[in-house]
Amino acid sequence: MKGFEYLQEELDQMKEQGTFRNLIPLESAQGSKVKIKGKEVIQLSSNNYLGLTSHPRLVQAADQANEKYGVGTGSVRTIAGTLSMHEEFEKKLAEFKHTEAALVFQSGFTTNQGVLSSILGKEDVVISDELNHASIIDGIRLTKADRKIYKHVDMGSLEEALKESKDYRTRLVVTDGVFSMDGNIAPLPEIVELCEKYNALVMVDDAHASGVLGSNGRGSVNHFNLDGRVHIQVGTLSKAIGVLGGYVASTKTLREYLIHKGRPFLFSTSHPPAVTAANAAAIDVLLEEPELIEKLWENTKFFKDGLTKLGFDTGISQTPVTPVLIGDDALTHKFSDELFEQGVFAQGIVFPTVPKGKARIRTIVTAEHSKEELQEALDAFEKAGRKLAII
Repeated sequence: MKGFEYLQEELDQMKEQGTFRNLIPLESAQGSKVKIKGKEVIQLSSNNYLGLTSHPRLVQAADQANEKYGVGTGSVRTIAGTLSMHEEFEKKLAEFKHTEAALVFQSGFTTNQGVLSSILGKEDVVISDELNHASIIDGIRLTKADRKIYKHVDMGSLEEALKESKDYRTRLVVTDGVFSMDGNIAPLPEIVELCEKYNALVMVDDAHASGVLGSNGRGSVNHFNLDGRVHIQVGTLSKAIGVLGGYVASTKTLREYLIHKGRPFLFSTSHPPAVTAANAAAIDVLLEEPELIEKLWENTKFFKDGLTKLGFDTGISQTPVTPVLIGDDALTHKFSDELFEQGVFAQGIVFPTVPKGKARIRTIVTAEHSKEELQEALDAFEKAGRKLAII
C-alpha cells in the first residue's frame, strides 16, 4: 500500500545508524531470569521491583476474581463498569497512601494525561522539571494552561519560575518522585517549601517510587515525611505493584472532579476483576511482607557497588534504577547485544527516550535476584565492557 514511504525511509535510516530495534518477546514468566530466543538469561530490564508479577497471593486473588466475576467488566466506570471491588480497592489505596481519596486509571500514562488535561485551564500555569516523564509532557500538551520548564532538580530555577507566574489563578508544580532514566530522587522537601511559600500546588509522579521508597513502599512523599503537604500523588500499579494501572491519590474533591472530567477515565473500560483483585492483594503484600523491600535495597547496593568498582559510570542514581552510561547510541545497543551473549538481558536506552549523547543501559535489580545471579551479571558486564573498550 502506498503512502508510508516517508516512514519507511526513516526506519531505513535508523537501521543504517544501528538504532533500530525489534521487539523482544519473552518466552517465560517475568522473574530474576527469563527465557528469550530459547535461552535463559538474567533479567535486568523489568520494572518488577519486588517480584510481585508472580507472587502466589496475587495469582490466587486474580484466579478467584476470574471465577466469581468473569474476565471483563463490559463498560466504563461511569455507566455500568464500576464493581464494588473497584471502590473497595480505591479506599484501601487511599488509606495506604495516607490521603483522603484515590481514583484508579487504566495506566500511569493515562493518569497523568487525565489529571493534567482536566484540572488546568487558560488561567493557569504548569511548572515542570525538564526531565519529567513523557506522560507528564504529553499531559501538559493537552492543557490550555501556560507552561514553564525549570532546570532539572534546580531549586533556584524553580523559584524563578514561581516568581514569574504570580498572576495566574493556579500554579501547579509537577515532578517525578524518582526519575526513571537516572534513578535520582527529586528534592521534595525543598519543592514543597517553595510551593508553600508561593501558594502553588504540588503534583508528584511516584511511578518508580511506589513500592520502593517510604514506609512499606508508600512512595517518595512518605519517604520525606511530607504526608498531607503534597496535593496530588500519581503512581502506577504496573511496576513494583506488579499488575496493571495507574492511580491518583489526593482529596475527595479531586477524585469526584476527575470522575466527571478525566477523559481517560470517562472513555475507557474499567479494569478486569482479576487486575483489581491482584492490585488489592499487592497492597496487602506491601504491608505484610516488608522484607521484600529490604531485599530490594540490599541487592541494589550490592549491584551498584559492583558496577562502580568495575569502573562503570552510573551517574546520579540513588535507587534501584541504575543506568550504565555509554553515550553513543549504536555502541549502547552493541553493549546490550554483547551482554545478552553473556547471559544478561539489559536493554539499551537511546534517543529519543534520553537526549542525544546520553545513551545508557538502564538496569533495575529486583528483590527476586540472588547474590549469585547479580555477581554473574557483574561478571558479564565486565567481559562485555572490556571487549568493547567501555571500561
